[in-house]
Amino acid sequence: MAKKIDLRRLNSRQVPEDSHYERRALFKSMHFDDQDLDRPFIAVANSWNEYIPGHFHLRRVAEAVKVGIWQAGGMPIEFNHIGACDGLADGNLGMHWILASRDIMAASIEMMVESQRVDGVVAVSTCDKIVPGQLMALARLNLPAIMVTGGYMLPGRFQGRSVEASFINERYPDWKEGRLTSAEFKDIEDGVCPTCGACCSMGTANTMCCLTEALGMSLPGNGAVAAVGSRLLRLGRAAGRQIMALLAADLRPRRIITEKALANAMAVHAAIGGSTNAVIHLPAIAGELGLELPLEQWNQVSARVPHLANLTAGSPYTMQDLDQAGGIPAVMRELGGLLQGDALTVTGRRLSQNLAGARNLNPQVVRPLDNPVCDQGAIAVLKGNLAPAGAVVKQTAVAPGMLRHRGPAKVFDGEDQAKEALLAHGIQPGDVVVIRFEGPKGGPGMREMYTFQTMLCGMGLDDSVALVTDGRFSGWNRGPAIGHVSPEAAAAGSIALVQDGDLISYDIPQRLLTLEVPQPELARRRPAAPPQRPPLTRGFLTEIYPYLVGPVERGAVLEVPPAWR
Repeated sequence: MAKKIDLRRLNSRQVPEDSHYERRALFKSMHFDDQDLDRPFIAVANSWNEYIPGHFHLRRVAEAVKVGIWQAGGMPIEFNHIGACDGLADGNLGMHWILASRDIMAASIEMMVESQRVDGVVAVSTCDKIVPGQLMALARLNLPAIMVTGGYMLPGRFQGRSVEASFINERYPDWKEGRLTSAEFKDIEDGVCPTCGACCSMGTANTMCCLTEALGMSLPGNGAVAAVGSRLLRLGRAAGRQIMALLAADLRPRRIITEKALANAMAVHAAIGGSTNAVIHLPAIAGELGLELPLEQWNQVSARVPHLANLTAGSPYTMQDLDQAGGIPAVMRELGGLLQGDALTVTGRRLSQNLAGARNLNPQVVRPLDNPVCDQGAIAVLKGNLAPAGAVVKQTAVAPGMLRHRGPAKVFDGEDQAKEALLAHGIQPGDVVVIRFEGPKGGPGMREMYTFQTMLCGMGLDDSVALVTDGRFSGWNRGPAIGHVSPEAAAAGSIALVQDGDLISYDIPQRLLTLEVPQPELARRRPAAPPQRPPLTRGFLTEIYPYLVGPVERGAVLEVPPAWR
């Protein structure tokens, strides 16, 4: 149990005596009594709602957390904050809001915790930008804190094989063109998502849950646990008890999320073939701590850390297989000396101590270092005249024959135009599709090119057509999908100057991305470059966000404009 805290210090964050007793009176209006109010106040920040499959069950998880807090001597106080589902937003205007919501969530948690003056925080969430949004807030607040991530969805079944959510988009072109009956397509719709939880491949949601564990901010085993069943609820109770130990030890996120922890998270990401979105989220979290993650560091990590667990779309393995193989502790056990074992974690112990009993229960799912899936890790950062500040590709999801490619550009100002052309068979093998004005400023909001890429894969073109975009991708993606091109089109990047038929070449092993147009010609085109697309709506997304969001290589976080400094 945590040490007793003097009532005059409740909450322990400089609440003066003259307002302390009014606070007690207000809490008593909500049935809290003296026994409650004599305990440390622990906020439970829960992103539960009925829009997100990965969050649908989080009310029960938060209740388990609160039981654990109470068992260990704290007073749990729950609040909810916003969260939006990437899946519901994919392929429509809603996706413009998804990345932007990360910064809104971080600010909303900061606002609640700072205004209500609590002693510690347990953050409960599951999905793509919500987990990093919470981590950003916890790093910013630097109160004793722990994360509980909500686990994966069980895989669906179709015609005797395991499938997951992206499968329905892959098969959409087959249904539209009569290669799949309506009854078969309905079977996919009915069975592809059989339970709540994060979609069961190594998409962004599961990537960020796994990296939260690798950072040391959640309990061992939490990164790859099923959303259904009692194990997650037991982890929730344990996390509730552990926050009180963190409070007693005054162990705060800035002692846990260090350069060593970030290096460990990047190494685990390389090994599990994680989402390219982590290249946005980890720098954003690091930035809250005054740390930097230069884009080039991803190439360094990929060069020394091999890909050990193949969980991308199209793989025979799902998150359930990773879980049954021993989860993230099994991956880290295999990585061994490639990790910083002395990094501190929310258990109060060093990472190496946490891993002492870890075992790899299935070396086919989690390969040993001497038998990797790929010799290099997941991410490759490309540079060249088309992306002077960098572009990102998940190299472990690219067929060997497409690691190098040269082809004519097919240019689209936004994903919607590209989808229309794809379904009309206007994109042919060998093409390099360019989708621009989808960056943080130009989108606005940096949409995922999820629907386009799933359809491209479903049509069998992912091993012959490359995609280059200033937008981003879901973590499931496969094929030569090169995103995060920076500077983006709306920031006068070279991608705004590409014309249909221009030759574009890339060489992933050599980390090159080139627009084969002479510099004088590009200079001639620049004055006539197409403008940023007109605003979609009024309000935050178009009147505030595009003017404050920074470049993707710095995490696409809201930044103070130089003129305001």
